[in-house]
Amino acid sequence: MTKFAPMPEPPYYAVIFANQASADLSGYDVMAEAMVAQASSQPGFLGIDSTRAGDGFGITISYWKDETSIRNWRDNLGHMAAQKLGMERWYDHYTLRIAKVERQYEGPEGRSARQ
Repeated sequence: MTKFAPMPEPPYYAVIFANQASADLSGYDVMAEAMVAQASSQPGFLGIDSTRAGDGFGITISYWKDETSIRNWRDNLGHMAAQKLGMERWYDHYTLRIAKVERQYEGPEGRSARQ
């Protein structure tokens, strides 16, 4: 996976999943890889960025064309099974936020931070 997901010009949507991992992460890596593969095949999927700190705090941001694509992914049976395991085993706590991306900037070359 690349460090930065290539994105189209906005607008598009971001699903921001912040979480604190539990002590039992058995099977997590395999499921995470499977979910990225499944999400990548969903209509409207644009990309993903993900990181996890040494203390278990992680953030995964998936990018989607529209809210319908997000709902369809939410309702995907494989994704629902992974969510259930996450709530039961892999996460001590999580938050999920959905945001519309209206602007994006990259750098440091090309643009100032104030544009």
